[in-house]
Amino acid sequence: MLPSQALLPAVVFALTALQALASDTFIAAVYEHAVILPDPTEEPVSPDDALALMNKNMDVLEEAIKEAAQKGAHIIVTPEDGIYGWRFTRESIYPYLEDIPDPVVNWIPCTDPSRFGRAPVQERLSCMARNNSIYVVANIGDKKPCDSRDLGCPRDGRYQYNTDVVFDPQGKLVARYHKYHLFRSETQFNYPKEPEAVTFETPFGKFGIFTCFDILFYEPAVVLVSKMQVDTVLFPTAWMNVLPFLTAVEFHSAWAMGMRVNLLSANTHNTSMAMTGDGLFTPQGPAAYHYDSATEEGRLLLAELSTHPRLSPTYPPAINWSLYATSIKKFPGENDTFSGAVRKDMFTFGELRHKAGNYTVCQGDLCCHLVYRMSDKRKDEVYVLGAFDGLHGSLIKYHWQICTLLKCPSTNLSTCGQPVETAQTEFEMFSLSGTFGTSYVFPEVLYSGVQLAPGEFQVLRDGRLKSKRGTSKPLITATLFGRLYEKDLPHPLRTSL
Repeated sequence: MLPSQALLPAVVFALTALQALASDTFIAAVYEHAVILPDPTEEPVSPDDALALMNKNMDVLEEAIKEAAQKGAHIIVTPEDGIYGWRFTRESIYPYLEDIPDPVVNWIPCTDPSRFGRAPVQERLSCMARNNSIYVVANIGDKKPCDSRDLGCPRDGRYQYNTDVVFDPQGKLVARYHKYHLFRSETQFNYPKEPEAVTFETPFGKFGIFTCFDILFYEPAVVLVSKMQVDTVLFPTAWMNVLPFLTAVEFHSAWAMGMRVNLLSANTHNTSMAMTGDGLFTPQGPAAYHYDSATEEGRLLLAELSTHPRLSPTYPPAINWSLYATSIKKFPGENDTFSGAVRKDMFTFGELRHKAGNYTVCQGDLCCHLVYRMSDKRKDEVYVLGAFDGLHGSLIKYHWQICTLLKCPSTNLSTCGQPVETAQTEFEMFSLSGTFGTSYVFPEVLYSGVQLAPGEFQVLRDGRLKSKRGTSKPLITATLFGRLYEKDLPHPLRTSL
């Protein structure tokens, strides 16, 4: 006897779960979405107009979810702001928000949509997951009433949160995360009073979740990996690329390698705001990634990932990031240095004047060491070794330690540190290290055309970032990006409460 239509999602989920349990891998998907944006307005639109806009975006996301499920994906991550976009004031975003309950309520919006009031977005996302027997991760807005007894309650009597939700293959809400580190333009949202460490178990590993800017801070990002021991991090983002170190694909890949965890990064796509770049990143490097600054199209990516990467025989060993650099004396060579700005951060640079050499550049407590050999020393391209040890950021300040082998945009040294996307110089070898004061260091190698270099470099246990052979493409930057979380300044908005 065939199961009834109502039981089909549960039957398919059970079969999928058994299949996942029998495997050391699972199939994950991320979707980079070209978001359909609302017209800019400071006045709230009607709830029906807000839902109409969100349904247009969910139509696109639903097709991506269906395709991912048909290709065998167990989970799909969609981007931050992927359902309603941005360009909001606190008042104008209100019609787009829903009351999102704590997942402990054991709720399937697809089958019980009105249990917590009007929730058409949650209902539709739940049905997408249920009808396709797949975990669906999405970013929406949560609203919570408050009153004068709450000293932090906004004057309009409500909290508004940038929120990630996860629905399991039966359509049940299994995770809710409120973004803790709001970017400077997110004035429409409140931050939660305390950072949330949100995890949930699946048949294919333990998952954690946070959003965009959160990745740069200890809480919740490091806490989830180091203390909660998640296998995979879900990462909806609306990442505006900033060369030379903070393009989405290079930093997210580097973070996954440095933290030794899977990272499923789903970005919004908007070339006018330099938003592109998503991927499925592992401790060994990118399993799949996408970067497209030329078109306005979305992109679905799938890859097979390790269920429990820590148990994999290829799981990388722990790195002592300062071991090599602190064991050597200052390299000989030309030590003339100059200052140059990467955005507003003043680096100490040393020009690589020869085809090959040993160089040292220091700033603060950080000394960066480089051994290199170019395939050819071109007269029209300049490379530098750079060091930065200090606070970064305008409103929110956090501490970086960076060692970088970097191409300058021109032969004019005053341009060093400015964005550049193309190069002509290949390297026969390089080895970069630094006297880092942190165990949280993220290795990046970026080729011409904003391309990653999977499998072409390695990090030795003594902290050296080395090319395995020569670079197969011209090099933009090779970087060790360190974070001294303990030296971060307190958040100015939180300390003022």
